[in-house]
Amino acid sequence: MSDTNKAKWARRTRAVHAGTRRSQYNEVSEAIFLTQGFVYDSAEQAEARFLKAGDDEFIYARYGNPTVRMFEDRIAALEGAEDAFATASGMAAVNGALTSMLRSGDHVVSSRALFGSCLYILEEVLTRYGVEVTFVDGTDLDQWRAAVRPDTKAVFFESISNPTLQVIDIAAVSKIAHAVGATVVVDNVFSTPTFSRAIELGADVVVYSATKHIDGQGRVLGGVILGTKDFIRKTVEPYLKHTGGALSPLSAWLLLKGLETMDLRVRAQAHSAQSIAEALRASGKLERVIFPGLADHPQHDLTMEQMGAGGTVLAFDAGSKDRAFAILNALEIAVISNNLGDAKSIATHPATTTHQRLPDEQKVALGISPGLIRFSVGLEETDDLIADLVAAIS
Repeated sequence: MSDTNKAKWARRTRAVHAGTRRSQYNEVSEAIFLTQGFVYDSAEQAEARFLKAGDDEFIYARYGNPTVRMFEDRIAALEGAEDAFATASGMAAVNGALTSMLRSGDHVVSSRALFGSCLYILEEVLTRYGVEVTFVDGTDLDQWRAAVRPDTKAVFFESISNPTLQVIDIAAVSKIAHAVGATVVVDNVFSTPTFSRAIELGADVVVYSATKHIDGQGRVLGGVILGTKDFIRKTVEPYLKHTGGALSPLSAWLLLKGLETMDLRVRAQAHSAQSIAEALRASGKLERVIFPGLADHPQHDLTMEQMGAGGTVLAFDAGSKDRAFAILNALEIAVISNNLGDAKSIATHPATTTHQRLPDEQKVALGISPGLIRFSVGLEETDDLIADLVAAIS
């Protein structure tokens, strides 16, 4: 099949077939190359490969591996990116994307509503090495305009924030950033590769925790950075291959298998999430229900324009920590954990887990109240999940 024909494939077809490399045995399922190194036919060949390795030439698993490369090629084809570099975790991807491109004296503008570990990288790690970071309300375009400067090197935001589900206007923020030559880095986990249009809308770099929907079955840690070939191979790869955030071949193989079914899983989860959010709001027993697919969400229209669906995660406020804990402890189907995007529905109390290190005043500013519960919708029967939640809330 020619590359031209492959480029015409629909996203679900690319998620199954893109990037496949078959050995001499012509296996159906992708091969797992469990090796840390590679053998050269001669000293001259080794010298030539270290000078410049070809697309199908590998040196060391920390630099690249055939199974890992299949995953990188497949997710890049799915996302519409020129290239990708896979990492050991989603946070290795966030750290790698930002740290590889920034130097002391650089300026970054970031949305304030972020996952706790992302905040740590921006507030603690980057500033420790002399990077200046300005935080804004990501939904307020005037704040982006006021914060971006002629010397701004990058902007960073979650396309849908964790856990309060604010939706950022990717196209508008990208236009503001590009006006000063800044690189737009988007953490796209909640949008998922299924609903993503981030690169089409102007993002330069897209980051995923592949642990979430890409694997989506609680088996493996992984991450990936997507962007132009120049950015991935000249900026990201040198940093990551020397600092060691490589993805293992076995993890890459599991993520390849995850991509084959991701579209089906994510669409089913998003459909369930919409029904659950509507049922919880109709119950009238919660302080608020937050879901971008609901018409009363502040960025509902933007969500439909950017994604076409509300995603797989919702949040609701029980009113107090005690009531939130009572609801969590009463659930019979959903499990209490801190992951998301899994086949199993997962309930999380952000204020005491994923965002517990934040000062109380920062939690209040971000909307992470003591009663807030994040609910990642799995693949269980929708009616069973609604019944479980309504019973727990009651």
